[in-house]
Amino acid sequence: MSWSCPRLILSSLILIAIGAGNAHAADGPRGPVHTEPPTDDPSFLLMGEFVGPITVGENEYETVALQIRPLGDGDFDAISYRGGLPGQQKHEAEATRMIGKLSDGFLVLSGGPWAIFAETDHCLIVSRTGERLGRLERIRRESPTLGAAAPPEAMVLFDGSDTDQFVNGKLTDDGLLVEGADIKPMFQDFDLHLEFRLPYMPKARDQGRGNSGVYIQSRYECQILDSFAEPPTFNGAGSLYRFRAPDLSMSLPPLAWQTYDIRFTAPRWAADGTKTRNARITSWLNGVIVHDDVELEDKTGAGKPEEPNLLPTKLQNHSDPVRFRNIWVIDRGLTGSTEFPVHAEVKADAEDKAEDDDNAEDGPDADTE
Repeated sequence: MSWSCPRLILSSLILIAIGAGNAHAADGPRGPVHTEPPTDDPSFLLMGEFVGPITVGENEYETVALQIRPLGDGDFDAISYRGGLPGQQKHEAEATRMIGKLSDGFLVLSGGPWAIFAETDHCLIVSRTGERLGRLERIRRESPTLGAAAPPEAMVLFDGSDTDQFVNGKLTDDGLLVEGADIKPMFQDFDLHLEFRLPYMPKARDQGRGNSGVYIQSRYECQILDSFAEPPTFNGAGSLYRFRAPDLSMSLPPLAWQTYDIRFTAPRWAADGTKTRNARITSWLNGVIVHDDVELEDKTGAGKPEEPNLLPTKLQNHSDPVRFRNIWVIDRGLTGSTEFPVHAEVKADAEDKAEDDDNAEDGPDADTE
């Protein structure tokens, strides 16, 4: 295709995309649920993140980042940012929503100041006059805490071998933990690491799209949801459910392994049952902080009422096949404050510490920003 295409052709393609957006505006059925990459859905291959420079003037360039998600039946929406993707250093929070339609193996997106032609490995950005402004390359990001080894002071709750540390714990054939399990040990102040994988549900919408959650002490929910290609959303992924939206939208695409790292400090109570201090929480979604020492004045959403006794932390069953692995916890009541979260590159050092204290200072520092 020539990138000096006539404006008539470009306009026609944009109209196709606008029609696609109108077609998926109404709520639809939940549709198919994939726990493995589908082989019969060409839209799945276009889902993902893209980054690259575009021309904004003579010898002037800026970085544009794009997240694309399918909505079923060849319909798509997308979100673009200037400076980079959420979590990248020069990311700018203002987002532009776009809509699109699959056409002969490629995707046309419109709704921003330009049109975007997306293929599986790259996107081309074109001005309203048909001038090529830049090319965005597909990237595949991974949480820096993915695969982080439990430090020596941690209790390993799940490593794929059994569900002994859970009530109602169930294993899949490939050694993953099924949603709906309760952590058997109960903790007051703790740091929790877990990894989760969301199903691909292109036709589902809002809270019906890969829903689960980490219910701290059965009272405070850290939301798990497929919020990929959405801005920070109240009740979306990373939210403190029905209480506070995340500071940043750090969702990765469904079927990619993602991480939650949660530092929780329980409320304190007097002997007469009155609360003397509220709970506090800091959480990282995919290695990026989304709630920084937030005070919880009460339980969130449908959580159990606050009171002095401990309750189990739950991996919520919301009828979607969300899977978990590599779950461990540090009981700060026993160990005191420790470095958290743990990045995967210190895995070898964590193992060495158990064998040789002389190597304890060799690992890189964990970056919590």
